[in-house]
Amino acid sequence: MKKNFTAVIGMVAGFGLIITSIMLSGDIQSFISISSLVVTIGGSFCALLISFPLRDLLKVPNMLKMLVNEPESDRKTLIVIFSELARKARRDGLLALEDDISDMEDEFIVSGLQMVVDGIEPDIIREILTLKMETTERRHRMGQNIFSKWGELSPAFGMLGTLIGLVVMLANLQDAASIGTGMAVALITTFYGSLVANLVFIPIASNLSVQTDEEMFSKEMAIEGIIEIQAGTNPRILEEKLMTYLSPEEHLTLKQEKSADQREAEAYE
Repeated sequence: MKKNFTAVIGMVAGFGLIITSIMLSGDIQSFISISSLVVTIGGSFCALLISFPLRDLLKVPNMLKMLVNEPESDRKTLIVIFSELARKARRDGLLALEDDISDMEDEFIVSGLQMVVDGIEPDIIREILTLKMETTERRHRMGQNIFSKWGELSPAFGMLGTLIGLVVMLANLQDAASIGTGMAVALITTFYGSLVANLVFIPIASNLSVQTDEEMFSKEMAIEGIIEIQAGTNPRILEEKLMTYLSPEEHLTLKQEKSADQREAEAYE
């Protein structure tokens, strides 16, 4: 699986810009408070423990790995693969696909093609693959829901920390000179809550959502390709159907690649 560090770079750059802004206009030490971090991060995580089963929260480290994984969305390659399989199936029969299945790594496509080779009815194949797709989506959406909820909770606990700080400050009003400092400390938790929510948790949830949408769209395309192969559809018609899943840019690129391959084949002959 390809790696993509854009999300990590964006997060690091965001923190870097905020720290630089603070250093240009004030003292960075004024923005460091362990107690505020405990209230904001620790408190919001405890609320997560109440909101989600522990078994789902334990999967968070694995979910974070998806941030550096390139979404599986190479639909142009899928069209080429299904086109070749359709030609082979029409020429040699569906049983001839078993050799190709053994060389594939995508478990979803392998499962569908194996059912085709086994002669299972197309409606049943579509139903089984759709259920598998929905199960995968539900599992991925859980990660999105966890980080989305964390993004909601963090500012709330930041405000809670601010209220705690204000109560402590108002309880010690004898020293008027310390009110400004006390107010600044009280507001730090609100700053932490807003920072981690808008630069960490909510962006992670959005990233996971986009990756899930891409994967589900590719799986829908794979289901159509598998059903068309079983139906014995003409490879050219199958290509045209699957190309509707491509963006205009991908559509143009695939046509250019096919034209280049045809010219190369003609030159070779």
